[in-house]
Amino acid sequence: MKKYVDIDTWNRKEVFQHFRTLADPTFAVVVDVDVTKAYQFVGKTTSSFFVKYLYACMKAINSVENLKYRIEDNKIAIYDVINASATIARADNTYGFSFVDFSENFTVFNENFQKEKKRIQNSTNLFPQIKSLGCIYCSVLPWISFTSHKEPNSGNKDDSVPRLAFGGVKEKKGKILMPVSINVNHALVDGYHVGQFFKKFQLELDKLN
Repeated sequence: MKKYVDIDTWNRKEVFQHFRTLADPTFAVVVDVDVTKAYQFVGKTTSSFFVKYLYACMKAINSVENLKYRIEDNKIAIYDVINASATIARADNTYGFSFVDFSENFTVFNENFQKEKKRIQNSTNLFPQIKSLGCIYCSVLPWISFTSHKEPNSGNKDDSVPRLAFGGVKEKKGKILMPVSINVNHALVDGYHVGQFFKKFQLELDKLN
C-alpha cells in the first residue's frame, strides 16, 4: 500500500524541484557502525550475523519517512512498508537479487529471508519474482572494510530506491566496527534523514542481545 505527497504544500517542494534538475541528484556516505554487541551475540548462537543486522537495518529504514519516498510518474509515493532486495551469493560465486518481505517480528523476517535464499541458491535467475520500488537494494562486501563506495547508476535521475552496502568488520579500540554505505536521491532525502537512519540503526543493533 502507498499514498502520495502533496508536492504543492510540501515544505521541501523547492528542494525537490532543484535536485531534479541536476545530472546526478544522488549523494552517498560511508559510516562505521558499532556491531560489537550483535557480533558477539551471534557468535554464541547459530544465528546469521547478516540476517541480524539486515533486520536492524530494515527497522531503521522503516522508521524514517523520507526513506520510504519514491518518485513515480512525477509524483512522490510513500510506501507503507519498505522491504529488502538483498544480493545473495551462490556456491559458484554468482548471485541473485532477493525480495525479502519485512516484518517487525524477527522470526517471520528470518523465515522470509531463508525462503528467498533457498530460491536463489536453487536457480540461476538474477532478478526476483516481485518487482516493486517499495524496497532498498543492498549488498555485502565481507572481504574488505571500505572507506568509500560507489553504486552503479542507470542514468535515471528519478531512481529513488536507496542503495546500501555492508563491508567487512574490523576491530578498533576494543570495538567491532562495520562500514555501511548508503546512497540516496537528494530530491527526497537530506543529510538529516540519513543521520536519523544511522542513529536508529545503531539503536537497533545494540538491542541484538
